[in-house]
Amino acid sequence: MNDKVLLSVAPVAATDTDVDPEAVARDVIACARAGAGMVHLHARDRQGRLTPNLDCLRKTLDLIRSEVDIVIEASTGGVSGMTIEERCAPLGLGQVECASLNVGSVNLGKAVYRNPIDEVRWCVEAILKHGKTPEMEVFEIGMIHTALMLDKEFHFKSPLLFSIVLGHEGAAPATPEALVAMRSFIPPGMAWGITHFHRVNNDIMCAAIGLGAKTMRIGFEDSRHIDARTTVNTNLPMVEHFVKLLRAMGKEPMTPTEARAFFNINGG
Repeated sequence: MNDKVLLSVAPVAATDTDVDPEAVARDVIACARAGAGMVHLHARDRQGRLTPNLDCLRKTLDLIRSEVDIVIEASTGGVSGMTIEERCAPLGLGQVECASLNVGSVNLGKAVYRNPIDEVRWCVEAILKHGKTPEMEVFEIGMIHTALMLDKEFHFKSPLLFSIVLGHEGAAPATPEALVAMRSFIPPGMAWGITHFHRVNNDIMCAAIGLGAKTMRIGFEDSRHIDARTTVNTNLPMVEHFVKLLRAMGKEPMTPTEARAFFNINGG
């Protein structure tokens, strides 16, 4: 599996104000057929606002599942006024297999992304109760330390999966130095991947693959660029672009079946 990388598509930007479940599902289905092995979705209403109401998310997932067998990851995060219980509402959906887990607070631009440790523990317990696989989103080195502390406490399934998130104003910058530093704090035997917010070029993504990243998150939640000169109107061209990039580096996109086995999702 050394030559395989999971492409995760996060298709909806936080700035979108018109979220149509049918359109999102069509985009995700096309991305899955092009090589995306996972989809990352928040529970949003049709105006794009984060919500504990699961109607739009449930409809989107039903449409996706009717066509493709992509791994489905729900977010338990995002800057909002919701309680941790409301943020974890998507964990009750049967289609959801994985969940993002945010283990610390951080400044994201002018917003404060609050994740106090008691709420983090509540979220961990909810993820495990519902049998979902967590993906640790880490914006700073200290969050890696917290995730490892939680692993000792809760004994997550192996391999523990990290997503190194770079590029947010107020958090770790999208530089090679920051990537190498954060990667160095993840112990051997654990898996990690890369999310580059406000990505314009592919430098950090390629550097992460060269350093051994097993996941690569792309999609409108982070950027509409496929390179410094080109933006796209759907997520499909972005997936096609990164599949070609992976193959140019001697890699192949993981299938959903391979991802479930490698990351021990639903018991592998």
